[in-house]
Amino acid sequence: MLLEIIRYFIFGMNKRSSYHEQTINSILTRFSCRDFADTPLTDEQVKALTDAALASPSAMNRQPWRIIIITDKALIDEMDAEGMNILRTAEDKSGYERVMARGGRIFYGAPCMMMVASDGSDYAAMDCGILSQNVCLAAHSMGLGSVICGMARIPLSGVRGDEFKKRMQFPDGYDFGIAILLGAVKTGKEPHELDMGKVTII
Repeated sequence: MLLEIIRYFIFGMNKRSSYHEQTINSILTRFSCRDFADTPLTDEQVKALTDAALASPSAMNRQPWRIIIITDKALIDEMDAEGMNILRTAEDKSGYERVMARGGRIFYGAPCMMMVASDGSDYAAMDCGILSQNVCLAAHSMGLGSVICGMARIPLSGVRGDEFKKRMQFPDGYDFGIAILLGAVKTGKEPHELDMGKVTII
């Protein structure tokens, strides 16, 4: 029995330390990818990312979301084109100009989108945000790129919004919560620098 305890503290603690280092490394090195390769995700990758989403904590464990995995590239591209058209015809052109400076696609060529529909209940926005970070960190640990994409709301706000929601099988009473774009990285970048000026220690 004593030997088992010693083995736990020697090997178990080292293992936990390794997990700790891997987790912190994923948090510190993950970046927002805005240039994806068109390589489709495998079924195993989609399953792992889905599990990461479903493992997310939520207020009182209400899980106020419906997770919709979109691997239909034609649908992603169609929503991208609609979103760009909405931005192009808007009175304020700043959003359109910003996207054009980044390549002219609001979904950056991603082969997969995780659309998170929200029931709009209290804390649902926060819960959907927690889910998105779970998925992004899981993707990074798997060698995939990710970016949390609030602009996925844009094509849902136009005249084709209801059509897109129907095609994505949004449940009744649910609306856009957040979206995560996922795929192999075509062009990477450095993560943002840590700004300790945002921190107060008391």
